[in-house]
Amino acid sequence: MGRDKALARWGGGTLLDHAVARLRVACSEVRVLCGPEPRYLDAGLPVAVDVVRDAGPLGGLLTGLTALPEEAPGLFLAVDIPLVPAALLRYLAESCGGWDAVVPIPESGPEPLCAVYRRTCLPAVERRVAAGQLKMSSFWSDVAVREIRAQELAPFGDPAAMFRNVNSPEDYASILQGGS
Repeated sequence: MGRDKALARWGGGTLLDHAVARLRVACSEVRVLCGPEPRYLDAGLPVAVDVVRDAGPLGGLLTGLTALPEEAPGLFLAVDIPLVPAALLRYLAESCGGWDAVVPIPESGPEPLCAVYRRTCLPAVERRVAAGQLKMSSFWSDVAVREIRAQELAPFGDPAAMFRNVNSPEDYASILQGGS
């Protein structure tokens, strides 16, 4: 986008504010994974800096998992998917049962940055990061993953719409205008 997506305007605040508000509907505790440098300290939330630099989103997951209590699931949500409804986030959080991870998988493919992960994923994530295998799904074969497919996602809205990413200024403008 050429700028920090989290600080892009959304409603009466920013994309970060919007993500936090939706997470608060589904979670009792919210923290910000800020990447390799301390950012968003004014958000009024605990902020976690990446424990491994330059490991991308998988490194962010590693950071978040290290902060989780042993048994508690963690709901992870990227700021750049602002159309995911809070009701779906709550459903994901409630669907973890005995699973290590719960991941929406619409027809367009997995949405690993809108998912639930337990600390039980930590050893597998650590191994993949250490090996430089940074694809978000690289560790899934080592853990029990519950896949939430299109039919199960449908009650929450059109998956093609709700998982639209803000990856460019054009995406951002289109989503703000309600375009597809």
